[in-house]
Amino acid sequence: MNAAEKLSPPLPDLAPGTPVAVGLSGGVDSAVTALLAQEAGLDVRPLFMKNWEEDDAGGRCSAAADLADARAVCDRLGLPLATVNFAAEYWERVFAAFLDQCRAGFTPNPDVLCNREIKFREFLDFARTRGAEYVLTGHYARTARAGGRWRLLRGRDPDKDQSYFLHALDQDQLARARFPLGGLHKREVRALAARAGLPVHAKRDSTGICFIGPRNFRAFLARWLPAEPGPVRTPAGEVVGEHQGLAFYTLGQRQGLGIGGRHGAGPAPWYVAGKDHGANALVVVQGHDHPLLYSRWLTAGQVHWIAGRAPRLPLACTAKTRYRQQDTPCLVKTGKNGRLMVEFDSPQWAVAPGQWVVFYAGEECLGGGRIETTERLPEGPGGPLAP
Repeated sequence: MNAAEKLSPPLPDLAPGTPVAVGLSGGVDSAVTALLAQEAGLDVRPLFMKNWEEDDAGGRCSAAADLADARAVCDRLGLPLATVNFAAEYWERVFAAFLDQCRAGFTPNPDVLCNREIKFREFLDFARTRGAEYVLTGHYARTARAGGRWRLLRGRDPDKDQSYFLHALDQDQLARARFPLGGLHKREVRALAARAGLPVHAKRDSTGICFIGPRNFRAFLARWLPAEPGPVRTPAGEVVGEHQGLAFYTLGQRQGLGIGGRHGAGPAPWYVAGKDHGANALVVVQGHDHPLLYSRWLTAGQVHWIAGRAPRLPLACTAKTRYRQQDTPCLVKTGKNGRLMVEFDSPQWAVAPGQWVVFYAGEECLGGGRIETTERLPEGPGGPLAP
């Protein structure tokens, strides 16, 4: 394939014969990762990890189908597939924290913890006990070593860059991780898979939280979090509906509110703008650009810097408060009790506590922290759309 052949080799620092573990998920990205490692002459040892125990009679969790696809890929490449079950570790280190944050009213992102605690800790440790020196995954990101430290860089494909989800990795983890797809675009990955006859070359990408699959999120979460209905109200106190529990909603949410256009002036859609835990009330506003959906600043805890040390603060950089968001310029300052305060050059929409703010300097991902508090803009004059 001409476009791919013009790119630099995906694994230039690994000598032929180096034993590597490839995390096979059953998707096209990990399949091409194994293909590229094999073409580079590495000793490829595919591993399929199971992080969630299937317990649905309808088989909506796709682990079994994904395992079958991973086996088909290995058959095509002539590689032996091993499996490992990290369901207990996932529950203890990822899902339990996810539920705790939901109960507290936050909007957690378990994929960040899954990468740090499972894929690049448990999986890496397991792979090394089997003789692998490195772990290769299908993430769209890049690494580079400069100045005696490892740097995490964005993937070349801006629509697929996954450095946001990898920002919590440390120097030891990055030293043993490689991302062969970091220099490729998705269309090139699919073309490589088709050229090699990989059976998953046209398989759709998975979306959403890994352990939920295509299930209804609220119904799934209700298995562990009891329903605690309460009023849905406007900032002025007008009750416009009933919610099923604050844990089931996130800031900026539009779908599933059960309000429609029955209340308020005009047909503008409703959005979640806040949670009043004292009154067990969900606060909603009309219109995507309502001032109460915007924040000028946030505070973040559980701060992690990839370099292993904090940069000199205050730091002018860019940041994302959610995956696939455009970077926005900000100033990162020292906050109280080891926290950070992040001031944005322009107000940010629907910043959700529990999500992660991730910092960048150009192509390099610097690290990030978990969003704890935000400042909402006032209604009326002074809002982001005020004349």
